[in-house]
Amino acid sequence: MEKLAIDGGTPVRTGGFAEWPIFGDLEVQLLKEVIASGKWGGSGAVKNAAYQPKLPELERKFAAMQDASRAISVVNGTVAITVALQAAGVKPGDEVIVPPYTFIATASAALAYGVIPVFADIEEDTMLIDPAKAEERVGPRTKAIIAVHVAGAPANMTRLKEIADRHGLVLIEDAAQAVGARWEGKGVGSIGDLGTFSLQSSKNLTSGEGGMITTNDERYWSNAWSVCNVGRVPNGAWYQHEKIGQNYRMTELQAAVALAQLTRLEEQMRRREANAALLDELLGEIEGVRLLRRDPRMTRHAYHLYIFKLAPELAERVDKDDFCKKVMAEGVPLYGGYVPLNRNEAVIRATKEWTGEERIYDCPICERLCANESVWLTQNLLLSDERAMHDIAMAVRKVIRSY
Repeated sequence: MEKLAIDGGTPVRTGGFAEWPIFGDLEVQLLKEVIASGKWGGSGAVKNAAYQPKLPELERKFAAMQDASRAISVVNGTVAITVALQAAGVKPGDEVIVPPYTFIATASAALAYGVIPVFADIEEDTMLIDPAKAEERVGPRTKAIIAVHVAGAPANMTRLKEIADRHGLVLIEDAAQAVGARWEGKGVGSIGDLGTFSLQSSKNLTSGEGGMITTNDERYWSNAWSVCNVGRVPNGAWYQHEKIGQNYRMTELQAAVALAQLTRLEEQMRRREANAALLDELLGEIEGVRLLRRDPRMTRHAYHLYIFKLAPELAERVDKDDFCKKVMAEGVPLYGGYVPLNRNEAVIRATKEWTGEERIYDCPICERLCANESVWLTQNLLLSDERAMHDIAMAVRKVIRSY
């Protein structure tokens, strides 16, 4: 048997993968335009009549890309969730149903405003929120559901929308990882009441930091705009503050970077999709690997992450951290992914501070998959060449055989 790299053998891959972020002359050009204009921030009048502000352009283009009528730029994707809840009228003490398999921001953004996350388990074969489990969690204080499009894979929006409509709940899409993704031909962020996106450094569309909120509801847009603009009202006077809000505005500099990045997004999405399909083929042939199920209604997967699982019979006798460490030694960065948020001590403590009681939600599927089975590759690997996909599969096969 071939000696593992971690034990002194030859690594499968030594050449690395596509670097991120990818940038060029356009970013520099647009940034120079902003700097020369003198309008760097997200508010105030344009002094140079020849200058076309970047933020309104970014918001228009982003909304159109996601099939939404409106978009609001914000400082980051975490704040976007908090603002979306506020815009939809969710109040402190209300409850929102969320999946436990997501970045902590999905829960912390709610808790920052006193909204209590209630965890509904995920589907075994997609790792997305289980609509049936979500409906089981609906209670008298439930006001919203947050559907998280983990890894760039849209959750079952058809079923979740039916549930939200039946119970009179707001449906928010946490699409932080899903820019460009589509469900039944429609852009995520335009299917629920509001959508939230992240433009953080690792995201498929990045401006370093930043976020977007999308909606087709004029009232929600107005509310969200006001919250992000210190309580002002659209088209109102400068010192006309009719709500309590904060300054959550993006800058023109960030918008310039995002606009340049937008010009590359479609080609990058196609490359990720092609390489993900190749990985499905290669990894699907390896005994001990289980691929996630792709719902046929998922028109487009954004592939911010490529997630696969260790088969239960392998996971029972293999430590997942040890597996990832050995694959990494072969030159392939493989990660164990999230820990279950329903067991996160910070979330449990913050919930108790708001409610006065310790709430523990059982999500056995998520807990098992996080502990033993689920692993992921990051989006930049999918921007590499086909040889890289073969090397990934070869490294995984080599390490599995060693067990």
